[in-house]
Amino acid sequence: MLKHYLALFIASSMLMHSSIKANAVIFDWFAYSTPELEPALAKSQFRNPVLPGFYPDPSITRKGKDFYLVTSTFAYTPGLPIFHSKNLVDWRQVGFALTRQSGIDFDGLSISRGIFAPTIRYYNDVFYLITTAVDSGGNFLLTARDPAGPWSKPIWLKEVGGIDPDLFFDDNGKAYVTHNDAPPGEPLYNGHRSIWMWELDLTTKSVVAGTRRLLVDGGVDISQRPVWIEGPHIYKKDGWYYLICAEGGTGPQHSQVIFRTRSLDLPFEPYAGNPILTQRHLPFPRENAVDAAGHADFIQGPDGRWFSVFLATRPYGDNRYNTGRETFLLPMQWEDDWPTILTPDKAIPLSLLKPYPEIEGQSTNFNSWRDDFSEPQLSWRWQGVRTFDRSWLTLEDDQLHLAPLAASLSTVEQVAYIGVHQAHSSYEVSTSVLVPDDEDISGGLVAFQSEAFHYFLGVSRAEKGARVFIERTIEGDSAVIATESLSVAAGEPVYLRISGHEGEIQFYFGDMSGYTGIPSHKEIPAAKKLDGRLLSTQTAGGFVGTTLGLHVRQD
Repeated sequence: MLKHYLALFIASSMLMHSSIKANAVIFDWFAYSTPELEPALAKSQFRNPVLPGFYPDPSITRKGKDFYLVTSTFAYTPGLPIFHSKNLVDWRQVGFALTRQSGIDFDGLSISRGIFAPTIRYYNDVFYLITTAVDSGGNFLLTARDPAGPWSKPIWLKEVGGIDPDLFFDDNGKAYVTHNDAPPGEPLYNGHRSIWMWELDLTTKSVVAGTRRLLVDGGVDISQRPVWIEGPHIYKKDGWYYLICAEGGTGPQHSQVIFRTRSLDLPFEPYAGNPILTQRHLPFPRENAVDAAGHADFIQGPDGRWFSVFLATRPYGDNRYNTGRETFLLPMQWEDDWPTILTPDKAIPLSLLKPYPEIEGQSTNFNSWRDDFSEPQLSWRWQGVRTFDRSWLTLEDDQLHLAPLAASLSTVEQVAYIGVHQAHSSYEVSTSVLVPDDEDISGGLVAFQSEAFHYFLGVSRAEKGARVFIERTIEGDSAVIATESLSVAAGEPVYLRISGHEGEIQFYFGDMSGYTGIPSHKEIPAAKKLDGRLLSTQTAGGFVGTTLGLHVRQD
C-alpha cells in the first residue's frame, strides 16, 4: 500500500512539474542598478540609510562582536529578513526567520497587513524574536540557536494584544514583554494608545497571569493628546531602566521619546528633553531631506559606545517617497544619564564617519545586482506576496520558470510574483523574457506598490509575433495604456526595462537578436514619463515601499 501511494505521489509530482514546465514563462536574467551613488564616499565614511529601500522598524542585537538586525515585512514572504554585520554599516542578509515551516500565511490580506515591528534579542545563547502577525494570529515568539536559522515555529502569546512587542531580559533572570495596545477605558481621542508590560516565563514561553501593567498612557504628556505611542523597547544601564517609544505616527510628525525609572515596580518618568530624535521641526522642502524619523532601537558596541538604528524616509517633491521607510544608523550621546540620538534642530546626515573603520565588512549589494538564475536556490533578495507556496516557480538550466496563475496583481489572492526592494529614488530594472507559447499567458516586469497601485510591462504571444503592453492599476482598477508589436516568435527572447526617477517612470522594450551584452541600444520606448507618484506611500497608503520584479499570469 505504501509503495502504491508513493508511486502515485511521484507520478502526480512529475505531472505537476511537466505542467509547470509546459506553461511557464521563462526569464534568462534580471538586473537592478542605480546611478545615485556619485560621488564616491571617502573610505572612512558610510552612507545612510544602511539598509536602503523598504526595510522599516529595525531591531538590533549583538552576540560578541557580531550584530544582527531584523525589519518588518508585512505580507511579503519569506518574512523577517535577518541581517549580519561586524561594523554596523555593512549588512549582509543571512536568512529569513519566517519561512514556509512557520505555518503562518497571509492569504487574502492587503500587502500592508501581516508582520509588524519585530524585536530581536540575544540572551543566554539563544536568539529570541517577537513580533505581530496582524490579522493572522496576533503576537508570537520565535527562537533559534543560529540567527541564520532554522527558527522555531511560532509560539503564540494569545494574552498579549496590540502590536509592536518587545523583549527585555533583566539582571535577575526575569523576562518581560512590552507592547502597544488600547488604553485603559475608552480612548480619549483618535490615536490614543498605551504601552503595557507582562512578565514572561522563559521556561514555558508564556506570559505570567496577572502581571499585565500599564507603563505609558497616551505618550509623554497626555494633556497634549499625543498619538500612536508604539514600538517600545526597554534597556538597563547604570541602574536605570529606560523605555523608548515611537510617538506621533509614522509620517512627518514621527519622533522617538524616552522614559526612565529606577525600578520596574515604579512609574516611568519622561525625559524633559524629549523627543530624542525627530525631523518634524525642520523646514520642508530642503536639500537631501530625511523625514519621518523614529521607531528606534539601541545597541551597545563591544567597545562600550552606543548606537541607534531607526526608520526614516528620503522624500522627493511634495514629501513623497516610493522607496518606503528605510533603516538608518546614528551614534548616540549620553548626558546626565539621558541619551540623545540627534537634537531636533539637526538634520539626519546622509553620510558620516564609520563607527568601526578598521573592520571590513561584507554587504548585500543594494546598488547594482544581477541574477542569472544560476544558483540551485532563489536568492534571498527575492520575496513573494502572501503565501510561502513556490510550486509555481522552478530554476532550470540557468533560467527562471514562472508558471502562470489566474489571479492578477490587483487581487489579494495568490499571484505569481517575486520582487526585490526599490532601494533608490533613481533606478533601472531589466530582464530577458521568452515570448510565451500561449496567447492567454503574459509575463514581464512589475513596479509594485500594492495590489491597488502598480505597473506591469508585459509580453504575450500575438498572431504575428509578440505583443508588448503596459498595464496601469490605480485604486484597484487596471487598464492597458500602451500596446506595441514586435516581430519575435514564441520562445524567443524580448528585452524589457523599467526606469524610474522620483515621480517619473518610463518603459522600454526590444528584441534580443544580435545580443552583444548591451541590448539597450536596440530598445524602443513603450512609454516615457508616466506618473510614478502613484507608487508612493502618500498616494497608495499603507506601510510598504515599492518592489520591482517578475510576474506571470493566465489572462
